[in-house]
Amino acid sequence: MRLSIDHHSTYTFSQPQARVVQLLRVTPGDYAAQTVIDWRIDVDCDARLRTGLDGFGNVTTMLYVDGPIERIAITVRGEVLTEDMAGIVKGIDEPLPPLFYTRTTPLTAPDPTITVLARGVGSSDRLERAHALNALVGSSIKIHGGRTVGTPPAEILARGSGSVKDAAHLLVALGHAADFPARIVSGHSLHGPDRGTRQSAHYWAELHIERLGWIGLDPCSGFSPDESCVRVAVGLDGSDVNPVSGCRKGGGIEELDVGVYVGQSQD
Repeated sequence: MRLSIDHHSTYTFSQPQARVVQLLRVTPGDYAAQTVIDWRIDVDCDARLRTGLDGFGNVTTMLYVDGPIERIAITVRGEVLTEDMAGIVKGIDEPLPPLFYTRTTPLTAPDPTITVLARGVGSSDRLERAHALNALVGSSIKIHGGRTVGTPPAEILARGSGSVKDAAHLLVALGHAADFPARIVSGHSLHGPDRGTRQSAHYWAELHIERLGWIGLDPCSGFSPDESCVRVAVGLDGSDVNPVSGCRKGGGIEELDVGVYVGQSQD
């Protein structure tokens, strides 16, 4: 499938800023299930861009803008050719071993309730168990397409609802409780609870299975990501994969407006 992505982020400041520095994780990489055909980042002001890799192997772009500046609009556009690999992640040079992803954070640490849930999924086959954990998220909470404010998985479960990113965090926590190396993934999906123009990227999880490798699991669909998904970045939790983050030098407040459109291109 050939997918087109338009990702727009607009920052508006109540007072002119002396300097703005942003870290962008918006550029996907090639691997067995996807090939980037075209990708570009445009900024509506005089800015410096520097591309690199972070410690997880994600492509990063540092954006530097010198003020005075009251508004910044970042537009990311591209096309990616995708293939359904049943969620199996192959063809990536992993800088970190699976053992690293047994680490937890406040957003992915299982509490006793989550541990009991995970251990109640009784299958000796690790792949079947991973899929059962994914289905458990979908049956435990109602997933919506709004933004997240960083809610611990125990609170998500108790509330019975959460955003797409919340659901991914909950699955990572369940994976940890079931003794899987687990990590969160940011990307884009043609489908989901907020089809059309979204207010954020899409998120899912990957669990590592010996002799098979990393397997993607999407709580929104209940299945593995397929050719309708574009994989962008991985990390321990959502703070490691946020598409745009950074700092500014100047007073006042800022407002952020995000729009993400994913469509199918004509070959």
